[in-house]
Amino acid sequence: MISKAVQDKFLIIITGPTASGKTGLAIRIAEKLDTEIINADSRQVFREMVIGTAAPDARQRSQIKHHLMGHKSVTDRYNASIFEFEVLELLEKLFLRRQLVIMTGGSGLYIDAVCRGINDLPPVDPAVREELKALYRKDGMAGITKELEKADPEYYKRVDLKNPKRILKALEIYITTGKPYSTYLTGRRKPRPFNIIKIGLEIDRRILYGRINRRVDEMVSCGLVDEVRSLYPYRDRNALNTPGYKEIFEYLEENISLEEAIDLIKRHTRQYARRQLTWFRKDQEIRWFSPDNPTEIFNFISTVTGQHFLN
Repeated sequence: MISKAVQDKFLIIITGPTASGKTGLAIRIAEKLDTEIINADSRQVFREMVIGTAAPDARQRSQIKHHLMGHKSVTDRYNASIFEFEVLELLEKLFLRRQLVIMTGGSGLYIDAVCRGINDLPPVDPAVREELKALYRKDGMAGITKELEKADPEYYKRVDLKNPKRILKALEIYITTGKPYSTYLTGRRKPRPFNIIKIGLEIDRRILYGRINRRVDEMVSCGLVDEVRSLYPYRDRNALNTPGYKEIFEYLEENISLEEAIDLIKRHTRQYARRQLTWFRKDQEIRWFSPDNPTEIFNFISTVTGQHFLN
């Protein structure tokens, strides 16, 4: 746990939808503040997923030290709870030599884990997990959502019914403990002995979609298909149930053409961006800025932290 000695420190979070310019802005701020960056993208933690996650390239990473990026394999178990622990442990060290630290990414659950904490959940019986996975393979989403509605109607009303991971998790807890998953979601915020500033990047929807489409084309030209092909043996891993990967798997299995796969990646990424915005808009602590006006963002950070930017 972080010591009281860091209570005068600041964690500056740069977030927003995919392709909104988070990486570039975070690097500029980190350079001006002479600090380091913690990754808060749940897929960029995996070393095999580089092109399809638009991870910072070698040049960008040479400019500023990045943490928790590419330090795991797609075969490793990883979740928001592990991320919370790793970030808090890392901040303990970084705050010894930095007054401010940047964290950037678009994974809302991971950001919330650091800012608010993850609810303490009981361990799950591995046999239960396997039984539920078998149910999902057999009956699909219809089967597991029906079970959730019976087991935990309150959580059923709140959860994204298109997200099998969250539904399976709720069912695992219910079957293992006999208590609805919703009863564990207390919403109590864990205190953090450092200050948190949240900056969100907002951009016109049409411009954002154009950026997404261009980024997908760049990924393909940079070797996305080969990257996904190298991961084909691990296609059932949850990490790879991600736009850019699942569509190329369909192409490699000759279910769709490459052109269709690219169109689907663009569509699914746009849908993902909308979900991100829905998540972030609920957070009243986020201060929104245009990525095209970095001076305004610099001034805001300087005013709140009392720190002056380097020339």
